Amino acid sequence: MGIEDPDGRPIALCAYVFTATHQRIRNRPLDEHRLQIRYGDVNSDAWKAEDHPVGFDPLRSDITLVLGVHEKAELFIAADPIAYDPLPMGISVFFKDAEVEAAQKSGWHVWERDNIGGVRRADTRTELGLETLIAFRPEMLLKYIQFERTAQRLGLDPPLRFRAAQEAGAGESSDELHALEQQFGLKAHEILDIIDERPRLGIAVKGGVAERHLEKALAGDPDIARIKLGEVDGPPDFIVNLHERSDEVTIECKNASPQPYSDGTFKVETQKTRASKGDPKSRLYEPTQFDVVAACMYGPLKEWTFRYKRSALLARDTRFEDRIAAIQRIDGSWASTLQEALAR
Repeated sequence: MGIEDPDGRPIALCAYVFTATHQRIRNRPLDEHRLQIRYGDVNSDAWKAEDHPVGFDPLRSDITLVLGVHEKAELFIAADPIAYDPLPMGISVFFKDAEVEAAQKSGWHVWERDNIGGVRRADTRTELGLETLIAFRPEMLLKYIQFERTAQRLGLDPPLRFRAAQEAGAGESSDELHALEQQFGLKAHEILDIIDERPRLGIAVKGGVAERHLEKALAGDPDIARIKLGEVDGPPDFIVNLHERSDEVTIECKNASPQPYSDGTFKVETQKTRASKGDPKSRLYEPTQFDVVAACMYGPLKEWTFRYKRSALLARDTRFEDRIAAIQRIDGSWASTLQEALAR
């Protein structure tokens, strides 16, 4: 279907819509509601044997939705289209009165649900065995569509989808613009479209996103007393003080490659974006420019986790022994915490 938002912008949707109900089912809890993923004759052996892929626009203009309509409760129940591809025909998604009541009260409610394997699918639908569901009132449909556009373009896994859905539900109203929206004269989704359409800009933003997640990880580390951002255009990205050290520790953040070596070892690029004209050595870092490299593991693992290694222990360039090699193997010598890396 095609719709227009309040500003007249067209939105194209590919929606898979199912029925949600609250009926007494034998041997099931009384407070249980059911969303049934079902089209056609699910009792047909041929139907059960087929895959039912979810349609996604390869140009990423159309937005795909997988929705349950709970007419009695006057709610939509939204599942993750990426996790539900292919559609598991014939299954039921159960949820409780508490989820329904929370959504009716606030208009937007997010929760996690365990998903398990079945006859056709032995494994869980998602890597962690959890999925994110969203229940919302009809007047929140446009907010949900805007959330889903971003979630699908970024390929959010269930934990990130959960957090993003919470933030979307508690987000600012449409008349309260972010400073960049005001400065650029564009809505947030238009700015995201620009980033999405320009690969080089996307790469730069991914670096900033990794740094923000690293800042959150450092802020949650009980060994760290203080964090501040680097103040110059270049390394380090962060300067931290630890409770048990009197000196400052400098950290440079880099994104690990999504493509590992043939033996399965992950890798990270540790060099500058460009070299000075006529000086290839200038693209390589000196070990003294920062104390530790933090490799963001989202690329290979789809998790916002980090691996740390002291710069003094990084492999050196074969041509210039006083410089760090451009590519580093993320092997067992890397640590999962900053304190552990410093102790090695």
